[in-house]
Amino acid sequence: MIIGVDEAGRGCIIGPMVICAAAINPLDEYKMKEMGVKDSKKLSPLQREKLYPKVAHMCKYACAKVTAQELNVMMDKYSLNEIEAIKIAGLIDSLALSGATVYVDSPDNVPAKFARRIEKYMRTKHKIVSANKADDLYLTVSAASIIAKVTRDREIEKIKKEVGIDFNSGYTSDPVTQDYIKRRSEYPALLPYLRTKWSTLRVENQKKLLDFE
Repeated sequence: MIIGVDEAGRGCIIGPMVICAAAINPLDEYKMKEMGVKDSKKLSPLQREKLYPKVAHMCKYACAKVTAQELNVMMDKYSLNEIEAIKIAGLIDSLALSGATVYVDSPDNVPAKFARRIEKYMRTKHKIVSANKADDLYLTVSAASIIAKVTRDREIEKIKKEVGIDFNSGYTSDPVTQDYIKRRSEYPALLPYLRTKWSTLRVENQKKLLDFE
């Protein structure tokens, strides 16, 4: 078996970061290629939804939904890369495999450094292949990216229904999201889903404090 690992929502300011570890038989990679599996960012939402059940059926996978509140607490102690490494190690261990090659989409510009982060938290023994843009290089990582992205998109839709507003993507670069973040005091139900340790909010809060002083 080979394992692919990817995340969705790392750079968002609203909602969870979802990480997926997906294990497949390497002989099935050609089937995935024929199905049109590729980096989830290169697929439309409809294409991802159609591929999701097919990919999930072919994989043994596990997902971690790291909520905004959990990230807010963990970031008092860890960097985002360290949090991601901790969660990835837990997912790999949960698959209960041994001696697999694990392909990981690295958020670190030095992929080997991110591999070492993961290894220090793992209980099982595997070969870690960490690479930038691994979701575009390895089909098993592409499969994990599709599962992670669809899972996160569904979580975002649940949050929108719960808070009663459509903040769009939840990314800091999204103008619609930015507008709701600026007016967040008007939407108290949104507050538990905000990543308060993100620089966007910290800078804004600092500016408000300076204005007050």
